[in-house]
Amino acid sequence: MTERLYYSDSYLTAFEARIIDVRAEQTQYLVYLDRTAFYPSSGGQPFDTGRIGDAAVVDVVDEEDRIAHVVETEPAPGLAGCRIDWERRFDHMQQHSGQHLLSAVFEELYGFPTVSFHLGTETSTIDLETAEVAAAQVKAAENRANALVFENREIRVGLYPPAAAALLGLRKPSEREGTVRVVEIAGCDRSACGGTHVRATGEIGPILIRRLDRVRQTARVEFLCGGRAVRQARADHDALSRVAQVFSAPLDQAPALVASQMEASKAAEKARRKLEEELAVWKGRDLYQKTSLDEHGRRVYRAGEKAGSLEPWRLLAQNYVSSGPGAVFLVTIDQPPALLLAVSGDVGAHAGKLIQGVASALGGRGGGSAQVAQASLPDAGRLSDAARQVFERLG
Repeated sequence: MTERLYYSDSYLTAFEARIIDVRAEQTQYLVYLDRTAFYPSSGGQPFDTGRIGDAAVVDVVDEEDRIAHVVETEPAPGLAGCRIDWERRFDHMQQHSGQHLLSAVFEELYGFPTVSFHLGTETSTIDLETAEVAAAQVKAAENRANALVFENREIRVGLYPPAAAALLGLRKPSEREGTVRVVEIAGCDRSACGGTHVRATGEIGPILIRRLDRVRQTARVEFLCGGRAVRQARADHDALSRVAQVFSAPLDQAPALVASQMEASKAAEKARRKLEEELAVWKGRDLYQKTSLDEHGRRVYRAGEKAGSLEPWRLLAQNYVSSGPGAVFLVTIDQPPALLLAVSGDVGAHAGKLIQGVASALGGRGGGSAQVAQASLPDAGRLSDAARQVFERLG
């Protein structure tokens, strides 16, 4: 069995251990030590990194009785000097201890138990057993958690037999059969946990709740603690400062100015669309009148572009075929390969069914209404065939 040094001392960063087994696994090696301070991925907390001798540890895996340290170079046998990446370890300690505190607060204030926890590389989350958490509840929980941080309450770790642990009033009953490791935040929380934690709440640093999502029947709270919270707060402040600079306004006025500009932008966009529709009506009618009759007595307009989108053509096509009888409008675009067909009702063809059949025959996809339809094709070389088939089917 591997002796787990992190159980008794989360601050241990350098230690000596004996390499008792090394196993090659593809391009990596699994190293087994007689004792270790490297924390394996467990309980929502990621693994530690660091070095065993000169070999970099890239993963740590809990195999129940033993812990496997994944390295990319084979270490020399015997006694090895080991070192934990302290920056990563302490970050995980801050996030995990902060999770205990935040979970305890949500349960204390609102009776929302935590059903799962995940510590990510950028942010962490807890899932609360409730379908909804109000914004005011989030703010109150964040304030309460930070107040407990400022009180710098002691965080103690103890080992108990299962029967004794059951009498401690754990936030969530432990299902372990053997010795139970209990992490206690003085006067606030007792939880069964095998993770690494700080000594007092003050070391957690500030707690910042960033986001709230609904995941099935639970509420997911995204949060950051300590250094992560400070870095994110600085990034948020810098982003808001840049917005304020754009408007040449004080920082606290930026949100209102952005909201005002968004409303103005929506109004301008609405006015632009209205003008665009009015212009399309005029252009469609004018184009229809200028298009000569063909041998079938139809006014057929054809156009093509090297690249672009069909959308700017749609309004023009609709107004063209609405301007009079015998109207056919066809436009093709080389990149991406696509075509749009519009027909007036008296032409005797359903544009959607016609274009779907043509596109399908050429390996593309298409469809639409009786009046206007469009299709996309695998390559531009098939556009000429598509146009030919359209007019063959129109008759």
